[in-house]
Amino acid sequence: MRHIIILSLSLALFWLVNSGHYSPLMLSFGLISIILAVSIAHKMDVVDHEAQPIHLTTRLPAYFLWLTREIVASNLLVVKHIWLGNHSISPTFATITASQRTDMGKVIYANSITLTPGTVTVEMKDDKFLVHALLETSIKDLEAGEMDRRVSGVE
Repeated sequence: MRHIIILSLSLALFWLVNSGHYSPLMLSFGLISIILAVSIAHKMDVVDHEAQPIHLTTRLPAYFLWLTREIVASNLLVVKHIWLGNHSISPTFATITASQRTDMGKVIYANSITLTPGTVTVEMKDDKFLVHALLETSIKDLEAGEMDRRVSGVE
């Protein structure tokens, strides 16, 4: 029930911010559309803790700040190796083990790897990720487990 209420309030806020119309007719249309959307989502049984990761909201800002710093550092590293030329890169595939318990945690980890320049998560199977990296050092950084530990902390 808590997730239905939060979904309803989120949709109402989103609708109010984006519509800009506050006449009784438009508000009633908005209310009807929110009720319809929430009832369809409820009947589809998709209103749960994974569809609305409320529990992540307190830990995500710190993780996003850390990830932003990693993205900037990786950008600079990739640019450096582009300037140095082809002889300075060492393209590598490796299998990385994820320690996350939930599917959402695994997806956050895989997407975080892909967001970091120079690395791409190519495949996910259970708790194993096939990762391609431009540099061997990027794979070693992933194997060290800092990103895995931080994503597990968010989860």
